[in-house]
Amino acid sequence: MANSFTCNIVSAEASIYSGTVEMVVASGITGDLGILPGHAPLLTELKPGPVRVIHDGGEEEHFFVTGGFMEVQPNIVTVLADSASRASDLNEAAAEEARQQALKAFNDKSSELDYTRAAADLAEAVAQLRTIQQLRKKAGKG
Repeated sequence: MANSFTCNIVSAEASIYSGTVEMVVASGITGDLGILPGHAPLLTELKPGPVRVIHDGGEEEHFFVTGGFMEVQPNIVTVLADSASRASDLNEAAAEEARQQALKAFNDKSSELDYTRAAADLAEAVAQLRTIQQLRKKAGKG
């Protein structure tokens, strides 16, 4: 059995990553998924959150997706993201501001609020902050 496989992370805007990896970890709607070589084929929905790509030798790259799907085939994993970026490109201050605005909207009883949209905005902002914290924690270890 091979020790690696191809991983592609794409969004409607661009191809974010394509390469050979040992493992992919993503946030599925029912929990985190770790994909290793030889994983059974699957198609799952992703929630906003981090995607970690682990290369030979343990080097990691971190990405952020706002949702989408992950398809696992015998020799390739494809992340089809609503939108995606490298985790290092995330802006912590902007994510915290978005979280505060979503919380404020929930607490403003007088406004006509689309609760579904506000909940999605809040989930995305919290996921961005979680991704930034994971990246910061990883950088502190190395």
